Amino acid sequence: MRFRTVLLVSTLTATLAGCSLSSGDDDTGARKVVLVTHDSFAMSEDVLKKFTDDTGITIDVRKVGDAGALTNQLVLTKGSPIGDVAYGVDTTFVARALDEDVFAEYAPDVAGPAEHAIDDSNRLTAVDLGDVCLNIDPAALAAKGVQEPAGYADLVKPEYKDLLVVEDPATSSPGLAYLLGTIARLGDGWQDHWRALKANGVQVVSGWEEAYTQEFSGSSGKGPRPIVVSYASSPAAELDDKGAPRTKAVLDTCFRQVEYAGVLKNAAHADDAEKVMDFLLSERFQSQVPEQMYVYPAREGVALPEAWQKAAPLPTASAELPSAEIQQNRERWIDEWRAIVQG
Repeated sequence: MRFRTVLLVSTLTATLAGCSLSSGDDDTGARKVVLVTHDSFAMSEDVLKKFTDDTGITIDVRKVGDAGALTNQLVLTKGSPIGDVAYGVDTTFVARALDEDVFAEYAPDVAGPAEHAIDDSNRLTAVDLGDVCLNIDPAALAAKGVQEPAGYADLVKPEYKDLLVVEDPATSSPGLAYLLGTIARLGDGWQDHWRALKANGVQVVSGWEEAYTQEFSGSSGKGPRPIVVSYASSPAAELDDKGAPRTKAVLDTCFRQVEYAGVLKNAAHADDAEKVMDFLLSERFQSQVPEQMYVYPAREGVALPEAWQKAAPLPTASAELPSAEIQQNRERWIDEWRAIVQG
């Protein structure tokens, strides 16, 4: 996944500067667990330091790209793993990781993650949830005399011509999730829908940052397009002076992405890796997930920040596809999309 908002940039920079994120070998004999993850991982220095103080274990965070790059690295190095724990294999790649037998069996004993289990092997545990959906700028739509779209069908109507910007599913995780959402919701009609979107002036850009911060009118970039593919959590970052959200997520267009973590098979520090897994599902860590990584906690009973409760409650009816189906068809679907939209 992913797959995050631009607000992570400052958070991530500050986190990486903290002493809790060590790198390289520790010659002092201190206990260390290598956490391999995607580039969007972020967590409070204080939270990581408290774990070290409590356990004597330092978490060495090593970032290897997006969810696809992470999965590829884990598969290619499974005989001699590059870490002890991996965080961030998501819905779109989890079947491959399981098929390649990258992870050992271990599941923290907490409520919530089991709802998103891929199988009963206990090799991967859900750590957070994200929902990719259309976001709209209601004020900009009203200024154009256009009603807020309720779902996919509205986007192909003439009044929505040249209003939508999406990300390329071949180069963007939210772009891929949005494509999967149309496939899940529309079935065999997804290709006709994209043909109609192309005819109605959909704009395609390479990634989320360009789409949201440059083209979307509801962001600080104040671009020309009032409809964008982003996250259900994004409106929590777009509050006015009174704390009211200036943007909305169109919940009937949401596709659920789940991020997983697991102890790597043949991990050098397997026992301590299990303690890190427990930490990732602890209430302390999970309560920080929304503000640090703009995703929803997988642990049951963790309260969302006040701004999220008002502007970005967890969607309750997001579309989903079986991970094995995604793995089997992902590249074909992307190729078919390219032929329709870019051909």
